[in-house]
Amino acid sequence: MRLFSVYFLLFFLLFSLNGYSQDTIVKQEPDTITHWKKKNMLGIDISEIAFMNWNAGGTSSITGLLKGHIKRDYDNTNTVWKSELIFKYGMNLQEGNGLRKTDDVFRINSTYGHRTDTTSNWYHSAKFNFNTQFTAGYSYPNTDKAISKPFAPAYTFLGIGSEYINKIDKYTVYLSPLTFKSTLVLDQTLANLGAFGVTKAVYDTEGNMISEGKKSKTELGILVSGTYDVEVYTNITLHNKLSLYTDYINNFGNIDVDWQFKLDFLVNEYVKANIGLDLIYDDDIDTIKEIDGVLTNVGPKVQLKQMLGIGLVYNF
Repeated sequence: MRLFSVYFLLFFLLFSLNGYSQDTIVKQEPDTITHWKKKNMLGIDISEIAFMNWNAGGTSSITGLLKGHIKRDYDNTNTVWKSELIFKYGMNLQEGNGLRKTDDVFRINSTYGHRTDTTSNWYHSAKFNFNTQFTAGYSYPNTDKAISKPFAPAYTFLGIGSEYINKIDKYTVYLSPLTFKSTLVLDQTLANLGAFGVTKAVYDTEGNMISEGKKSKTELGILVSGTYDVEVYTNITLHNKLSLYTDYINNFGNIDVDWQFKLDFLVNEYVKANIGLDLIYDDDIDTIKEIDGVLTNVGPKVQLKQMLGIGLVYNF
């Protein structure tokens, strides 16, 4: 009966919005007086699979993802300022496994640029990024020992450089010879393990701790990043972002990679589907795994996250 109710609700929702399915969303034009353009978006993605007397077998589950995107853009001929707050939090409830976290993002980005020549697309720029999470993460099925927590880690990037902004083709290229990177691990247990690149604790031959692990790490290096946004087809938009960073002092030339790729499919004003891929590699970040009940540092690994969702969005 519960399964029937869920599908009836989805069936009713899709058909009630069907009258809008052929509409192309009109984008909000920037305010010509204040030069500000804003975006406020809240959304939820839900997926479910349920089995009853299914001979092939399977496990019933339901997944929900709450997401938000708040953005403010200022554009006044020679000056641009773009700031955004992005958050996501996803949970999965699977039969026999209980509730588990699937996604956890809290990110702030801000870029300021100024040019002296209106015919040039190059801007003197400053960029700020902050990234952490809401709740502890675990190596399931073990939920006794967290492998990450709020502000463990937390990353901050702050730099100056030049940015090429093509407003017509909607792509940017940012070059910074001076970017400060800070890594915080404010949980002492994780810091002692040397998680996320901080200096780990020192022990004597008998296993007694001589000094605790450090809770922070600072770096100074080069940052190269770029973005590309394009409507590849009617109501299908591609978002592509790539960041490359190398530290001057610690293994110069060893590049940290952060690549975000997403396709948005706009069904109507309230229903949107998306496909996404996040890839991260940082040689300073050691992966923490549980081996025989003990949290163990297993070295740097490529981090990969793939997303596919459909849900409701509300813009205000």
